[in-house]
Amino acid sequence: MRLRISYLRSLGAIAVATAVVSFCTLTPAQAPAQSSSPQNPSGQRSPSQPAAAAQSSGTAPAQPVAPAASATQPTTQAPIQNSQPNQPATPAQQQPAGQPDPGQAPNAQPATPTPVQTPEQAQPQQPQPDPSQPPAGQDAVGQPPAQSSTTDDPSRFVFRKQVEEVVLHATVIDAQGRLIPNLEKTAFSIYQNGKFEAVTSFRREDVPVSIGIVVDNSGSMRDKRQKVSQAVLNLISASNPQDESFVVNFGPTPYLDQDFTSDAKLLQTALHQDAARGSTALYDAVVASTVHLQNNPRLDKKVLLVITDGKDNMSRETLQEAIRKLQTKKGPTVYAIGLTDQGMTADARQALQSLAAATGGTAFFPESLDEVDAITRTVAHDIRNQYTLAYNPGSTAGRTGYQTIRVEAQAPGQGPLTVRTREGYYMGEKLR
Repeated sequence: MRLRISYLRSLGAIAVATAVVSFCTLTPAQAPAQSSSPQNPSGQRSPSQPAAAAQSSGTAPAQPVAPAASATQPTTQAPIQNSQPNQPATPAQQQPAGQPDPGQAPNAQPATPTPVQTPEQAQPQQPQPDPSQPPAGQDAVGQPPAQSSTTDDPSRFVFRKQVEEVVLHATVIDAQGRLIPNLEKTAFSIYQNGKFEAVTSFRREDVPVSIGIVVDNSGSMRDKRQKVSQAVLNLISASNPQDESFVVNFGPTPYLDQDFTSDAKLLQTALHQDAARGSTALYDAVVASTVHLQNNPRLDKKVLLVITDGKDNMSRETLQEAIRKLQTKKGPTVYAIGLTDQGMTADARQALQSLAAATGGTAFFPESLDEVDAITRTVAHDIRNQYTLAYNPGSTAGRTGYQTIRVEAQAPGQGPLTVRTREGYYMGEKLR
């Protein structure tokens, strides 16, 4: 009996000890569940928490997103346009629907930055004369016209000069057609619109020239080009080394085969461009070459040498329009060579004479190709022995349209003298 009681007591002690051990073991494991862990104040999952914890709470895992435009992000950094499909939208377009950018009004487009004006800039300013701008009424041929938004504003005063010298290049010949190169300034008298004008500038020296060489390249010129090209090269070789020349070959369309150069070899190559091109657009070629001369302001003296064997039959420009565009204050002097052929009709001869006479040049009509070489040498001699005269016609106010010019020359011991120069000019004509 005592043994049995002792056994039972041992079992009870063991049970109690086991219970105590179990209680001590389980109490630390249950402690985390009883303690409250610190929560993220924003209610979001801490970056250190595993994604499984978020899933266990029924919340979808967060996906990485592109940075959205914030209220503090400059809107000017957004692309201006999106010309390619499937390209990312601009930050403004990436805003979720129903959640407008707090720093931008709904549907607002990025504004173009505008300069901030000072109070002085915001007030209307009185215009000040700009000495760098060409004066009003001044025919600045060869210079781009000044653009101004204030010229039609009657409330603004613009001071502009109203006068400018007119420059003439003149050739003087006697009754036998011989050049007279040694006259003095006092030998010349200039008349504009019949009114005497005093000579303000006078030169009789060889000056560099811009020369436009305009050669017919139509089908009828095929067998003539070799001799014509050689004659032109002789003119170039007799020119001032500082001259600048270009070559335009024309048929139905003018082609600039060589731009301004003093290199005779380059000019020779351009003159040998023997690709006959059908019809003859003479007036178009003259006008285009005149514009090209005017766009080269390096040299003031300008010459066009025109060589053709027929009548214009293709131009959009008329003879009258071509003459008008030649007659600017600083327009070129035209020398024309009309190769007598079946195409050189009376009308064709008259057209060349009109182009030359209006500009102070002359027209030649050789009977054979062998004469062309001597003619080009005569032209070169004529260019090298011209007088340069200038006069000031006074204020241009109230004067419009065509202004006629006549120049006379007289000298003791000389018989009647003829002065070849331009016949006049149109006020305000600018070529483009």
